[in-house]
Amino acid sequence: MFRCGIAYPRCRWILPLLLLFAVIFDIVAIAAQSGWVEDEDAKTHYANMWSQCRGRNENWDCKSLMEFSWAQAVAALMIIGFLILLVAFIISCVALCCTLNITLLPFIGLLLFLTVLLQFIALIIFPLYFSEEIFEGHYDYTWAYGFGWGATILAIGCGILFCCMPRYEDELTGLAKTKYIYSSA
Repeated sequence: MFRCGIAYPRCRWILPLLLLFAVIFDIVAIAAQSGWVEDEDAKTHYANMWSQCRGRNENWDCKSLMEFSWAQAVAALMIIGFLILLVAFIISCVALCCTLNITLLPFIGLLLFLTVLLQFIALIIFPLYFSEEIFEGHYDYTWAYGFGWGATILAIGCGILFCCMPRYEDELTGLAKTKYIYSSA
């Protein structure tokens, strides 16, 4: 006989793990030196969240983007979002892995939605102002910029799950009977 059901107690371990991946993705996006954008054709210009570099091979002339207010705003929003995400991760580990504290779950969801809001704004501001002030041709967005979006998307999904989980307290503790989605007899 084959049965297929949702094992809610596993969410206690999976959600903090997903948040850990979001934290790692944010670290990669913030600390990436290879750039968030690079020119499409000659690969002679790239920019990350902190600086832009021009040149070829080993002769790169790098200048800080922190002289622009929009770049300062992007850096501040990404770092504040990262710190809030880190706090949400730590609280989720305490709330789900150590003991089951259902009352903290909506608060974690709220922190994650705040993270999403801040990082979404930062990830939109960067290409808009980069294109407006520094744009000199066709640019590709690189994997580092994609990691920023990956962290934001993971935070959206986890935020929804954390807000929905208090409804399933009995299932999370293992007190409720398993409801099978599919059962073949």
